[in-house]
Amino acid sequence: MSQAKAKKQKGENKAKKSPKGKVPDEKDEVDLSMAVKGHPEIFPLVLTTQTQAIFNCRVDEDVTEENCFKIIKKEDIIQDLKRRAKISDFYPIKNVILEYPGEELLVVLDANFQYGQNFYLVASEEAKKNLLKPPETAEEKQEEIKEEVENTVETLEIQPYRPPVQKPWVSLGSEKEVEEESVKDTVTKIKYMISRVRRKFGAPITFTDNNASDVKDSYVECTSYQDKTFSIKMLEKDVGIQMVPKVRESSTQTKWTYPKNAATQYFPRELSDGEKEDYLSSEKLKEFLTSVHLRMEIALQQNEIMNPFFDDWKALAEDESSSGGKPEVYLQAYQSFTDLRYPKDRTISCVCWHPNIDGVIAVSARQRVSYEEHINLSDKSLLQQPAILFWSVSDPIQPQLLLECPEDIYCFQFSPSDPNIIAGGCINGQVVLWDISEHEDKLQNTKTDADGNKPPAMKDPQSRTETPLVKHCADSPIEHAHKKPVTDIIWLLNYFEDNQTGADSENKAEMPMQFATCSPDCSILFWDIPDTKLSGQPLSKKVTEMNMFYKPRGGPDTSKHLDLSWKPLIKINLCKSGINQEYGSTRIILRVLHCNFKSSERVSARERRRSLKGIKDISTDFFVGTEDGEIVYSDWKIEIENDLPIPVNKKHTQKYTVHTETINTLQRSPFFKDIVLSIGGRKFAIWKEKVTYGAILQSSCSSGRYTAGRWSLTRPGVFFIGRDDGNVDIWDLLKKTHEPSYFQNISKSKITFISPWIAPSKQHFLAVSDDLGVLHVLEICQALSDPLMNEHDSVLDYFEREVKYLKYCEQEFQEYQDLQGKTEQKSIWKHKGRKQV
Repeated sequence: MSQAKAKKQKGENKAKKSPKGKVPDEKDEVDLSMAVKGHPEIFPLVLTTQTQAIFNCRVDEDVTEENCFKIIKKEDIIQDLKRRAKISDFYPIKNVILEYPGEELLVVLDANFQYGQNFYLVASEEAKKNLLKPPETAEEKQEEIKEEVENTVETLEIQPYRPPVQKPWVSLGSEKEVEEESVKDTVTKIKYMISRVRRKFGAPITFTDNNASDVKDSYVECTSYQDKTFSIKMLEKDVGIQMVPKVRESSTQTKWTYPKNAATQYFPRELSDGEKEDYLSSEKLKEFLTSVHLRMEIALQQNEIMNPFFDDWKALAEDESSSGGKPEVYLQAYQSFTDLRYPKDRTISCVCWHPNIDGVIAVSARQRVSYEEHINLSDKSLLQQPAILFWSVSDPIQPQLLLECPEDIYCFQFSPSDPNIIAGGCINGQVVLWDISEHEDKLQNTKTDADGNKPPAMKDPQSRTETPLVKHCADSPIEHAHKKPVTDIIWLLNYFEDNQTGADSENKAEMPMQFATCSPDCSILFWDIPDTKLSGQPLSKKVTEMNMFYKPRGGPDTSKHLDLSWKPLIKINLCKSGINQEYGSTRIILRVLHCNFKSSERVSARERRRSLKGIKDISTDFFVGTEDGEIVYSDWKIEIENDLPIPVNKKHTQKYTVHTETINTLQRSPFFKDIVLSIGGRKFAIWKEKVTYGAILQSSCSSGRYTAGRWSLTRPGVFFIGRDDGNVDIWDLLKKTHEPSYFQNISKSKITFISPWIAPSKQHFLAVSDDLGVLHVLEICQALSDPLMNEHDSVLDYFEREVKYLKYCEQEFQEYQDLQGKTEQKSIWKHKGRKQV
């Protein structure tokens, strides 16, 4: 045994010293085969003790001189090459191993060092078979032939015929397997009997076409989507990797430049009064002014005619970017807001930027439960007081203001004329008012100045004060409020209002007086702000004066008496025509009116009521999105017939079925007042007012559900849509109309609300909230914020083309139906004539 080990060690030393065992460089290709000796399929190898232990081919243990063959899998050798790289003993013949056609390679122990190393590799299948099974000699073949002849002689002996004997069948359990594999009907079959009247046999059959969008649930498209309930588990595998550093030599030489003298003037040259007079009275200056006078006038005229600061290269880059250039990130993360006290285990329901104070955004949160579950958890919800949080972009750590809420807020809106007045809708159907005029200065101080300096609270965290809490100044009584959550609020314009008779009146005081709310309880309510004589006081002081006026004798001094008097002016029930059903509204949008009436007079509320006059030719049409995905176009005006107020919407109401799920977004375009965007389920649609044929554009079903959306404030053909998988789709109608132009992932949970905003520094932001209670403020890239050349006209032409195409299709369909009706009538008359004959 000691002699074998010494022999083995001698072979390894000899292999290391031999030039044949040297590992060649990648650039040098050396033929290591024994082609010189007539064996090109044999490649000598030096296998160290470590390699022998890895592949179980240790000398005198796994392989010996008698049993010198070892089969190694090709995949194991490749893994060794990946793991040890150039250190591997198989690296010199790496290409031979990779090009080997078989799955297993033969390694032979060369105990006598016939080929110069301790092992050699067989690189062909034919040579491997010859080594493992050597060909037979001539003597062995003759012996095999003799044995075959003797066996055939024995089998040629004739044996007597024995007929088969019938035996009884013995069960071994196979009938149970057959019974288990057999298919049997376990469900009782349903029988249908279809009959027809005898006189209808042989009658002509007519088929008519029907629009799938007219009838609900008439067409269902089953699109593929990613099921989040199933996931593929990743298996972990421990793999050792040895990194080999790459060395590269490089040199550099600095460019030498010749020395030269330079001078810099670091203080201004000043002339004395005498020198100034000499220069001004010199003839040289007069000649210069006379020579440049004409050119200066021409230059000034050119400045008036055209913009000298117009960047032609930038305009050229816009066209180039629209043709193919794409930025890396379309929505850059700018800031994120979250508060662990209030939005904990809650989802953000509504987001609104302050109309007048830059960088201030308000957020409302609610629990992630339905209205019925919220009622059951009302006792637990008292531990977390619901509130509306005011954040500042310059201070993401602490909220600037808190608005106390009686219940979770589903939606809220700032008054367009006086942003200090805020109206909100609760999840229990109540309507709440706040007045933040006393805290306006605090919100103003949160802005950064022109030099980008932060407010003192951001510089010194110890100087922070507790966030002020503002209580609501008015809330509606539950018996006069909605029966379900208030899903949308819209303010009426400040130059008209609605009275209890349903007539539109002129508001000369220009005060934000009324707003409308909608709810899935199938009703739309119009509310009036609490009125008082003191028109110049804040709303909170007005409410106090009203409470003193309504205080009963002997009763306590409380601020809840306003609930007994604040009731909605008008209630509109959205009823379906012909049936006793109602529309569960979730979103509402009114017609935008244009009125340039202004008045500087300040009148009291009573005088304003008396001086109201009816305004004619005002459109009171509105769009409503429902829980069932229907778009309703109706009228909220009330007409008096037989001394009874009758809503007009019962007379004419148009319904469109495009979406299959609840409408979550209904917004009018900021550039086209008659264009409306609706989002619900897996589709979005674009509508045009007074076009009764349907949507001028509707998308195909997407892979995920759409949860929120908004138009762009600067580009007419761009809008943003949030999905339930946390992505934001960016649609550009001038590029693509069948799929989103871009998309970007924002959050791991679904998007709940989207709100754009333009900063004074011409920065464009997009506020995106998710279901985890986090508010993301993103900066929109220049490609999506800067409008293209003639984009407004191009988008308008596109909408007009779609309207013409829609009208043409409707006319063709109507003509086809008329033709079908005429042919059906002729066939009926012919059939009657045959019966009479």
